[in-house]
Amino acid sequence: MDMLSDELTTLALCWRVERRDGVTIGLTGHDRDLLIDGLLHRAAPGMAPSAIRRGLGLEADTMDVAGALASAAIGEADLLAGRWDGARVTLFAVDWTGGPQDFPDRVELGEGRIGAVSVKGGAFTAELQGASASLARPVVEETSPECRAELGDRRCRVAMAGRRVFARVVACTQRVMTVDAVLAPGAYAGGRLRWFGGANGGLEGWIAASSGMTLTLRAEPAFAVEVGTLVELIEGCDKSLATCAGRFGNAANFRGEPYLPGLDLLTRYPGA
Repeated sequence: MDMLSDELTTLALCWRVERRDGVTIGLTGHDRDLLIDGLLHRAAPGMAPSAIRRGLGLEADTMDVAGALASAAIGEADLLAGRWDGARVTLFAVDWTGGPQDFPDRVELGEGRIGAVSVKGGAFTAELQGASASLARPVVEETSPECRAELGDRRCRVAMAGRRVFARVVACTQRVMTVDAVLAPGAYAGGRLRWFGGANGGLEGWIAASSGMTLTLRAEPAFAVEVGTLVELIEGCDKSLATCAGRFGNAANFRGEPYLPGLDLLTRYPGA
């Protein structure tokens, strides 16, 4: 490219960050905002990438992005709450001398999803995992006595219609929440809770136990819960064969090996 062959370059680093809930922001290391592909990339001089490692081999591409926390774009509370986990990040460079909407040439530097995030001293560091990071994942499942499918997914095949309910929060103290809907005893244990509205809007949580109108969450909500907040409750499963067959009538799709001898077979003895 011509902009890389000149003795004096006028390059500006840019980031496009797309969260899983659809929120998309643009940031640039330039000293003024840049409008690129219809998205305004806000000036964020504190943003800086580390050395980018890319190769032709099978090693995963890695990169760290560090920057100062900005309440208007990326805040500490949202980072710690997990809003940015798994967000898709594209890093590229453009010639900032181009017109306000004219950046035909760009240098693609990296792409991936946000992995581990750490916050310290008013600044954050995010690990960017490239596409080749998926090569480190197991390609074959390990055996397990519990089901490895998730309730309602394409392997489980349980119809989730009628197994979701919308309710409003009546009260919430730490991990114990009361809603305005009567729930079947234990049906929502191991299920999910999605927040619609309020400070936790867009986040998800896991349900540890349910009984009547009371839920016990596995972890406290990231932000204060307002009375009247709308939530969606999704049934759960303890992933045992007994529950799969008795409660869901779905033993044919059970994805586990409850009767397969384990590694402790040789250490068993009569009467154990």
